[in-house]
Amino acid sequence: MLALSMSAFAQRDIVKSLQTDAAGQGKVTIHQDAQITALVNGAAASGTSAGEKKELKRQGYRVQVYAGNNTSRSRNEAQDVANKVKQYFQDAQVYAYFVSPRWLCRVGNFPSIEEADAMMRQLKATGVFKEISIVRDQITIEIN
Repeated sequence: MLALSMSAFAQRDIVKSLQTDAAGQGKVTIHQDAQITALVNGAAASGTSAGEKKELKRQGYRVQVYAGNNTSRSRNEAQDVANKVKQYFQDAQVYAYFVSPRWLCRVGNFPSIEEADAMMRQLKATGVFKEISIVRDQITIEIN
């Protein structure tokens, strides 16, 4: 557990960890824009104003709760499923959209499969959603 938390901490600020002085080892100096450091570390750049939110796109996971075909009926069903998800999970990010050749409804922006699995279990526990699976997708992460 300690090793996992230490590696997670190191990943949060990889630039600082690379530039740390260690006896008997070489010295690394990195010169780059603060926004690059922020993107690498998954945090906001120091130049952003308070309250300003930025979005970062990356590969992650979503929970798919509906997949139809390319008819208008499927479009309505995807939107209906999205509305049902919102009724049960008001804070969830829900996406109903068309990716040729079908309409999809997906939930969440999960960086890890474990987080997506937790949401999938919650959705299954409602007993309302039948077509549930975890899919890799491009996700959006808000950074402050």
